[in-house]
Order: sequence, then structure tokens, then C-alpha cells
Amino acid sequence: MSQNQAMPFWMNAILLPLLNLLTAFVAIAVIFLVIGVDPIEATKILVLGAFGYEEGIGFMLYYTTNFIFTGLAVAVAFHAGLFNIGGEGQAYIGGLGAGLVCLTLGQWLPGLLIIPLAIIASALFGAAWAYIPAVLQAYRGSHIVITTIMFNYLAAALMVYLMVNVFREQGQMTPQSAEFDSSMWLPSMHVLLAKFGIEIESSPLNISLFIALLAAVFVWLFIWHTRWGYQLRTTGSNAKAAVYAGIKPSKMIVLSMLISGGLAGMVGINEILGVNHRLLLDFHLGYGFAGIAVALMGRNHPVGIIIASLLFGILYQGGAELAFEMSGITRDIVVVMQGLVILFSGALEFLYKPWLMKLYLMMSGSSAAKEVA
Repeated sequence: MSQNQAMPFWMNAILLPLLNLLTAFVAIAVIFLVIGVDPIEATKILVLGAFGYEEGIGFMLYYTTNFIFTGLAVAVAFHAGLFNIGGEGQAYIGGLGAGLVCLTLGQWLPGLLIIPLAIIASALFGAAWAYIPAVLQAYRGSHIVITTIMFNYLAAALMVYLMVNVFREQGQMTPQSAEFDSSMWLPSMHVLLAKFGIEIESSPLNISLFIALLAAVFVWLFIWHTRWGYQLRTTGSNAKAAVYAGIKPSKMIVLSMLISGGLAGMVGINEILGVNHRLLLDFHLGYGFAGIAVALMGRNHPVGIIIASLLFGILYQGGAELAFEMSGITRDIVVVMQGLVILFSGALEFLYKPWLMKLYLMMSGSSAAKEVA
């Protein structure tokens, strides 16, 4: 049997990510033992922090929403052969777009009209921020990784200037805008469910979770069930072959980055319209980079991304509870936990692939020999 045989789907999509995740948890357990923390007790607190009460579940799903958006953003670009590192900046500028609509049009239009306009603006602003790196990659050969990282810093600098000098609320020193009128807020989940007689505890969770799930359905349909999606995947697999097939790789690069940036920009829906209800600094921190690990762990498929986003939501919420409940664990240790998961799911994604392939080939060879006999 050929040594170049592809790894079967179940092994690549399920077993390999599980082994990576298990390795990360083992590394986390070792760190806990070194600092004198019982890893079993810490695990119980982490799980209970994410699932043990309604507010914790709400926070966990609130974090999950952002990871779905950024994970999908990375996945779309990856299918075109691109590595979009600019999710942080695109999410930041997407939030700016949503806030601009609320601040400029809020006094003229009703909230029912402002909300969809702000959602559209968040996607358009995120896409616009991804457009220049896309064009530089497609037509000038500039590497997309470098340009998108640079645009993260540009977005941060731009937002600091705007929040300090343009949008800061009158009479306030804090660099944040005035609060939007409540008619422009996305309905919180506890408020929405209360209308149907279902009472749950208050949390930041809002209907942007449904928008994220709809975005996952859109990505699945677009990538695997449209002509443009096929052209995009062909470009990512082999750009030279795509040219012979009549596909323009430069066009697919720009298209994929526009969609990717738009998805990342929709983090602003959750953060600006759903939770903070105002423009402010650093609402996006961490979601763009974590989206890379989410996409890798989810094998760039919407279903896998949703599952991986849930895991990171658990780590964020459970980790916060862990830092609160255990004196031996600080917020820095929680960041290390998240970093280890990202490390083994991202940089060391294929750590176990050679051994799994050898095992699979041995098993396959044994089965083939039995069939011949």
C-alpha cells in the first residue's frame, strides 16, 4: 500500500484533533501539579463554571458566538489557500462600522431599521479592511500573512485615535462613545425567552448566536454547493491548475478575503450591538487569533468550527471561574491554558499524524493480506 495514501476522514477530523486536545490537557495538568494545584479539582471547577449554572452557560455561549465568526473567517480564506491573520483588525473595524450606523443614523431612523443596517455595516467594514491586503496579495504578490498582521496594528491605532478624539462621550475621560438608545440593542437571550414564558438568568448572550449559526450554514452552502465555492477551493488546492480550468486565482483571492473579513467583522454585532451598546476600545482582543486555532481544530468545516468554538467558550468561561475560585490560579495561568490548546491544535496540529498513518497502514495492510488469503 502506498505511503502517500491520504489519512481517512474519521482519523483526520476526529481522532487527530482529540489527541491534540488530550495532549494539551495533559500539559495543563502538569503545570497545575508544578504550581501545587489539584488538576482534578481544577477540572471540576472549570466544567461547573461553564455548565453548572445558567449565567455561566450564557457567558460560555456568548464567547462561543465570537469564535464561530472568527473561525469561519479563517476557514474561508484557508480554502482559497490563504492564511488570514487579520481577524483581530477586521473584527475591530467591523465593530466600528456597527457603531457608526448607531451613532450617525440612530436619531433619524427607528431601531428596527438601525439593527439590520448595523449588521450589514459590520460585515462591510470588516470586508473593506480585508480588501487592501487581498488586492496586494492578488496583484502585487505581497504575502497575506504580513499585510493582515500589519493591518491589525493599523486598526488598533485608528480606533485609539477615533475613540480619544472623535467619538468620546462629551464630559467623559473614558475613551468610549455615548450609549446607544435601547431600541438599537440586539435582544438578550433572557429577555427574548421571557416573552415565551421561559425564565433564565441574565447574561451577555444575545441573538447574535443565531446569526453566527446562520453564517455557518452560509459558509457550508457557499464553499461546497456553489460554483464560486468550487472555484475558490480549486484555487486553494492548485492555483496553476485553476488557471487551466479558466479560473482567475486573483479574483478568488479577493473574493475569499472579502467574505473572510466580513465574517470577522461580524464580531462587532455581538460585542457592540449585543453586549456593550457603545463603541469602546479593545472589545475584540483575542477572538481573531483564537479563531485560527478554532478553524484548525474544526478542520475548516462549519460543523467542526462550531464544536471547536464551544470548546474555546468553555475554556474562556470555565477559566475565568477557575481564576476566581482557586487562589493558586491567576488569569495568566488561564491564558497559558488557552495558549496550550492553541499550540497543540495549531502549530503542532500534525504532531501525531506520522504515527497514526503508520498504524493505519499496518492495519490496512493486515486487512488486505487477509482478503487475499
